[in-house]
Amino acid sequence: MGDLVHPARLQKIHTMNRLLLDYYRCPEEYGNFALTGRLSRDSHYFLFGLDTICYGQSVSDSHIQPSRDGLYDALVDVTLTDSEPRLPFDPVQVIDNLRLERYVLNDQQDRRNLSEWKAIKRIYYYLRPMLPTILRHQAQRMYFKDWKNISFPCWPVDRTVDRMLEKLLVLSFKARSVNRIPFIWFWPDGAQSCAIMTHDVETVRGRDFCSRLMDLDDAVGIKASFQIVPENRYQVSEKLLDTIRERGFEINVQDLNHDGCLFDSHDQFLRRAERINYYGRKYGARGFRSAVLYRKVDWYSALDFSYDMSVPTVAHLEAQRGGCCTLMPFFVGEMVELPLTTTQDYSLFHILQDYSTSVWKKQVSLIEENHGLASFLVHPDYLLDKRAQDTYKALLECLAQLRDDRKMWIALPREVDKWWRLRSQMRLTCQGGTWQIEGVGKEHARIAHACIENDQIIYNFE
Repeated sequence: MGDLVHPARLQKIHTMNRLLLDYYRCPEEYGNFALTGRLSRDSHYFLFGLDTICYGQSVSDSHIQPSRDGLYDALVDVTLTDSEPRLPFDPVQVIDNLRLERYVLNDQQDRRNLSEWKAIKRIYYYLRPMLPTILRHQAQRMYFKDWKNISFPCWPVDRTVDRMLEKLLVLSFKARSVNRIPFIWFWPDGAQSCAIMTHDVETVRGRDFCSRLMDLDDAVGIKASFQIVPENRYQVSEKLLDTIRERGFEINVQDLNHDGCLFDSHDQFLRRAERINYYGRKYGARGFRSAVLYRKVDWYSALDFSYDMSVPTVAHLEAQRGGCCTLMPFFVGEMVELPLTTTQDYSLFHILQDYSTSVWKKQVSLIEENHGLASFLVHPDYLLDKRAQDTYKALLECLAQLRDDRKMWIALPREVDKWWRLRSQMRLTCQGGTWQIEGVGKEHARIAHACIENDQIIYNFE
């Protein structure tokens, strides 16, 4: 009798085999992977090819390194047998560690500084209302002075997760001796990439500028979502909400009161989550974003929203460092995460002191080249002067041109959330030698092919 497989290991292998299928929506036979051995006790940094940093357990403690320099490359220990790649790590665990930013939570330096950081944050938010704007900006620039020294994730965009999945697909090709597979394209109607515009309303002045901001968006035919702070910051009138809805824009909930303390303790988060969920129902909001992009993704199950927009791809210029390392939406339990993949306007204008569109254009170019989601956070509060408005108008014109010339899908966040959910339930079937898409919304889906060329994945349509 052959060796029995432990049920927990069987479940891990089954979960591992869903990884490519969930990302690519490709035929099931292309998603098989297995482990080469027992995983190490502790998590650590290692490589998967020289350009991809991973964090998690590998098959041997001997590969643990004290730093990210001179890391073990797990790719050299991959074997191809029985039509499936055998890996010296669990890619599901590694990708979760990146997407959910667990590599930050497990970093020794961050653990040492956690108490100090919480104390500083409490003092800052206590004093913030009394600080002149110029002093706030100076303090923030001092806090971010080291941002260029952060090597991981990679600024201005990071696609470590996406690149890792491409490498896994290459290994699947090699194990099965194929060089081309069909899959369900990432975006509807063959769009080459996607973009969403979002506006967080933080102050009375920002609230009062919302109508003018909608005019700017409408001038180029782009609709956006407005994230409203429901308590303490300003009065939220039914007239404001009705105006946003009637003009075809979207309303979401932003935090509870924007005091920076939502995630200070789990008990406090749960109490506030009840109020946040109440306002979500009251506003008819499907999406959520936390104030200042503070986040603890592992707590999100308490939030009753269809999607979240609080996790940056690269958080070098955010108060909470880290990043989810992907340009694509992904599921966090039942919630879809629409990551913030570009630099928000506040960081651009007041930290980098850059009123050009060069950073945005560089990020959009990289995202569009890799068929990802370009998500923007632009506050009405920081568009009150002409210089900022001119910069924003130039961004809108750039996006409108990409929509017209490069087939970029510019959508509301709720539309992207809906599409990603529909696509996650679609599947490919082969009938009479022809691949077809089955599932609700299939009329907007397209079959593409992933091909291997010089050990790289390229995409094309039928």
